[in-house]
Amino acid sequence: KEGKEYLDVLSRQSLRLKKLIDDLMEMSKASTGSMSVNITPLDLTESINQALGEFSDKLEKENLQVIFRQPEHPIAIQADGRLTWRVLSNLLGNAVKYAMAGTRVYVDVVPRGRKVEISVKNISARPLNISAEELMERFVRGDSSRHTEGSGLGLSIAKSLTQLQYGTFDIAIDGDLFKATLTFPKIP
Repeated sequence: KEGKEYLDVLSRQSLRLKKLIDDLMEMSKASTGSMSVNITPLDLTESINQALGEFSDKLEKENLQVIFRQPEHPIAIQADGRLTWRVLSNLLGNAVKYAMAGTRVYVDVVPRGRKVEISVKNISARPLNISAEELMERFVRGDSSRHTEGSGLGLSIAKSLTQLQYGTFDIAIDGDLFKATLTFPKIP
């Protein structure tokens, strides 16, 4: 029995190491601009709905209700669908990991002139006793206990991937409210 426990620990640790290496490779490619980017028109509402669909079971398991507020008419942006998916996946994955169970996750799409803002907001399960600037640093996570899986590179990767698509990525913390805001060029 003790041997099996050691093997389980080794297996878990090797998976965490693999995830860290994968994240480091992605971070390196994204931050140096050596990642291929295919900017095309992208239906933003459809992309967000697909991401929410992919995460619906995980969000439901954590008793998180998603409120997706979108404009009446579809909005197209100039972006890379694969990279945009990765950014949305990171933000929704963080909500699953770090949001207080029984609360809401707000996803808002707001046109702003020639651009469109996408925001993802949730209430943190643990106190966010860290600044937005510190949280954006590599290898930093908002939960000081560090009991959850992950490398602490997710937000940094998401920011680099957004910037590769000529977008901006900002986060704000207000008490226990976490808000990520993406801005992309809108197609008229």
